Amino acid sequence: MGVGRAHAVALLGLDGAPVELEADTASGLPAFVLVGLPDTALGEAKARVRSAIGNSGFAFPSGRVTVNLSPASLPKTGAAFDLGIAMALLAAEGWVDPTSVTGVVHLGELGLDGRLRPCRGILPMVLAAERAGFDTVIVPAGNTDEASLVPGVRVVGVASLRDAAIWHGAELEPVEVEPLVPAAVAEAGDDSGDLAEVVGNRDAVEAVQVAAAGGHHMFLLGPPGAGKTMIASRLPGILPDLDERAAIEVSSIRSLAGLPVGRSLATRPPLEAPHHSASPAAIVGGGSGVIRPGAAARAAHGILFLDEAPEFAPSALDCLRQPLESGVITISRAAATASFPARFQLVLAANPCPCGNAGVRDAECTCTPFARRRYLGRLSGPLLDRVDIRLDVPRVTAAQLRVATDAPTTTSAAARARVQEARSRAARRLAGKPWRLNAHAPGTWLRNEGAPGSGATAALDRALERGALTMRGYDRALRLAWTLADLDGIDRPGLDHVGRALYLRKAAA
Repeated sequence: MGVGRAHAVALLGLDGAPVELEADTASGLPAFVLVGLPDTALGEAKARVRSAIGNSGFAFPSGRVTVNLSPASLPKTGAAFDLGIAMALLAAEGWVDPTSVTGVVHLGELGLDGRLRPCRGILPMVLAAERAGFDTVIVPAGNTDEASLVPGVRVVGVASLRDAAIWHGAELEPVEVEPLVPAAVAEAGDDSGDLAEVVGNRDAVEAVQVAAAGGHHMFLLGPPGAGKTMIASRLPGILPDLDERAAIEVSSIRSLAGLPVGRSLATRPPLEAPHHSASPAAIVGGGSGVIRPGAAARAAHGILFLDEAPEFAPSALDCLRQPLESGVITISRAAATASFPARFQLVLAANPCPCGNAGVRDAECTCTPFARRRYLGRLSGPLLDRVDIRLDVPRVTAAQLRVATDAPTTTSAAARARVQEARSRAARRLAGKPWRLNAHAPGTWLRNEGAPGSGATAALDRALERGALTMRGYDRALRLAWTLADLDGIDRPGLDHVGRALYLRKAAA
């Protein structure tokens, strides 16, 4: 009898902290006490650990068992602590080598028969263990591929508690069990389509490339059938592949959300398109107990598309205002605060009125002027002020369709190459700066070192003086001008680029 120690990881958002698990076995009346701010799922580990130890060839301690999760002030959530608790108890009883157990991070949920179940969040947990200086982790066999994505860490996948104990020196005969693996999920195919399929909307095709090149937010306003959803769905296909840092963040968020990660990091920007009935917690994240990432966090380094945007609850839309500026979602609870990356591109789509026929030729709008104002008024001014591109998307006429059939089209491959070249120009210009996209450039840089040529901002100055632009809108128009210059291969935006930027910002006003 004595004290056994093991290690696990507690997650708050994507940030993880190592947790020391101390198990003390002593004589006295049988009891199992778990202390250290465990949540309900972790509190139930007592029953799982007791049965798993008994069904793995060991005798559960007959006296008083106390397990401390240190640091005690850090909230611990989930069932991934089960394996560490069990190994600390086995070390306290002398069944395994205490020194071997102490130097390894143990992650995994135990079944009553001793088998290990895969857990969500394994990738960020292993990343946190690596940052804390651990070089070996033991995970369920079903999480081995995901954990192996972290370089520099030895990953040991085991199917059961018995196998983990044998790895730590327990004198037991191996018993082969069938590993528990995550449910197979079919990989979603690339259904984004090709940009060449968008016909008759040349302004929209150009605007979506501008948005991709600079990382700008978009608002598409038009009647049903004009192609708003088609245009938005083409945006992910013309974005460049993710860099290593973004790929790790996207894969970590997928792991935390319980989505399949696979044997390699994500390479393509994600697309999230929640239904308009989504609550604020579904959009930004949260929940009772475990803080889960919402659609905005899952869209980090990709696209958050809100179709039929006025149908969303105003509270759900307005909760995006702070992440659009900071690129981070911070969720505060009484016991803890969790942060998720939220550097996404927001794409809003809306009809001009509830019936959708306002301004459509040869179609009758049945909405009153008050109903139209109220409908679009659900998109608050502060939210729209953060959207760089506002585009009116009309329906394609038969004449436009005939002309478009013979006109050259822009494919997604060609658009992606153009976007990549524009981003490369921006990256070279912004070398040494903490940002890489024009949409992230601060106003102080845009109005000083990054100011357009002499006299180019005259139109912006007049709009600001009349109150047609806010100071935030002024800066965002300058960001658009820089992106337009990058797409044109120009070193510094001029009067034409600023004018086009102002048009893109006010086209659907």
